[in-house]
Amino acid sequence: MKSMRLLAMLAFTVMVLVATTNVSRADSGSVHMTLYKAGWIIGGSGGSGTLNFRGKSYGLSLGGIDYGLVFGGSKTSFRGKVKNINKASDIEGVYAAGGAGLAVGKGARAIILTNQKGAVLELTGSQVGLIANLDLSGLAITLK
Repeated sequence: MKSMRLLAMLAFTVMVLVATTNVSRADSGSVHMTLYKAGWIIGGSGGSGTLNFRGKSYGLSLGGIDYGLVFGGSKTSFRGKVKNINKASDIEGVYAAGGAGLAVGKGARAIILTNQKGAVLELTGSQVGLIANLDLSGLAITLK
């Protein structure tokens, strides 16, 4: 009985040590972005935003290219979270997506994107404009 208790305590101690040494230091923050998109076959997008992370605000620059069927123009305001970042600069990078959509007037938009550093953007927002797209797109985000 005593050896079972000792074995259980040892197992518990090992689990605690493993759990505390492998704890991910990744954190999350909130983002707000405004993205303008326009194109005819080849399109472009640009905009700006803000990252709020660990009590500080960071300016963001957005830019990208779309290739496929792109026609029209739109403005999308996104709000959401960025997850799996250790420092503010982890949000920087290229986020790729393939998509299809049609916006006439005003509509809702939701998207999840990942960059090469493992940062995950979960965004929702509203889109205004007249745009039709069936394309591959890339969005580059940099800190200002």
